[in-house]
Amino acid sequence: MNALPLKENLKKYTGIASCPVRNVISRFSGKWTMLVLCVLAENEATRFNEIGRAIPDISPKVLTETLKNLEADGLISRKLYAEIPPKVEYSLTDLGKSLMPLLGNLIEWALDNFDAIAKH
Repeated sequence: MNALPLKENLKKYTGIASCPVRNVISRFSGKWTMLVLCVLAENEATRFNEIGRAIPDISPKVLTETLKNLEADGLISRKLYAEIPPKVEYSLTDLGKSLMPLLGNLIEWALDNFDAIAKH
């Protein structure tokens, strides 16, 4: 990556409410958002309770809110089956799938550098 265009783009958008980078990053800054995306990336379709079991510390309320936000952003889809009891499955959209390699790189970087960052 060439540092000059990055520096120019950051300067161009610094302090602007419509900055695409700031707005996109703010969507993923939630405590659980990336974890939920990673759980959904492991399967084609995942039910609410399966996500909750995979992330035991998340409350049902926060999981519901996180899923709604991800759906509103177009990163996941929600499929409701006409069954009793109701069955709902969540899955990544193509947009969500396109994000996963980037999240994978971020996770790998974090694992490689956690000790160095924790020292500071």
